[in-house]
Amino acid sequence: MKKVVIGSRESKLAVIQSEIVADYIRENRREIEVELLTMKTTGDKILDKTLDKIGGKGLFVKELDKALLDGRSDLSVHSLKDMPMEVSEMLPIVACSQREDPRDVLVLPKGVEEIDFSKPIGTSSLRRTLQLKKLYPQAEFKSIRGNVVSRLRKLDEGEYSAVILAAAGLKRLGLESRISRYFEPEEVIPAAGQGILAVQGRQGEDYKYLSGFHHEDVMFVAKGERAFVKELNGGCSSPVAAYGKIENDMLTLLGLYYEEGETTYNIGSIQGRKEAAETLGIELAKRLREQHKHQENP
Repeated sequence: MKKVVIGSRESKLAVIQSEIVADYIRENRREIEVELLTMKTTGDKILDKTLDKIGGKGLFVKELDKALLDGRSDLSVHSLKDMPMEVSEMLPIVACSQREDPRDVLVLPKGVEEIDFSKPIGTSSLRRTLQLKKLYPQAEFKSIRGNVVSRLRKLDEGEYSAVILAAAGLKRLGLESRISRYFEPEEVIPAAGQGILAVQGRQGEDYKYLSGFHHEDVMFVAKGERAFVKELNGGCSSPVAAYGKIENDMLTLLGLYYEEGETTYNIGSIQGRKEAAETLGIELAKRLREQHKHQENP
């Protein structure tokens, strides 16, 4: 019997996400035995510093990449938004899941219906903070690290007035009831890849058993969003944001560009054939960068 080992972070959400892939294989390829290999990544261990201070997104994938390269695992499952923009040719993304809700959400303490602005709103994302300052100009924002469950605990213990999280994670954890408000992408542009599960494999291996799991349109959207961020050198701590959607084979891409240390940012959109996703992402990035330069030097 063929055996497939899936590498996963240890957090409850990461395991649930890996099980989504494992369940698909078990249900559709009964001749394959599936096993999970969980591990704590560097990003999970260092919780007292923001990600930009300790090395960015790569900290959540380094150990999983090593297990893939060593042959201890055959697949890794990641939230695509947690993956570095540069992915090794040796470890390609071999499948993208159907997209879960890509929106950011506001979560209030249990039993509370309004934000108490005497306490900070918890988020470690500059992307979120920049955009939310327009919606909540009276709010103070404070960094919060840890997995979803630990962030909710800190919120309910009174450290924060609210926390900002991804709808996708809460829904996958069965915690949708905690959501107090959804932010539409036009209000708060999500992180590139938010809500998408990326399955990473080894170069040269056969992953046909994932063909029904893979959604080609989602891959096009992901390519457009990630190309936009990559062109602007955006890592985990960079506040650039991108959100795409496909209708009738046409991709509409929304993007946010921000120059470090400034208070303003530019938002724009572009539309074109989905097959040109990467070109569209790069073109939108260049356009917003140029707009910003003209604002600085009219």
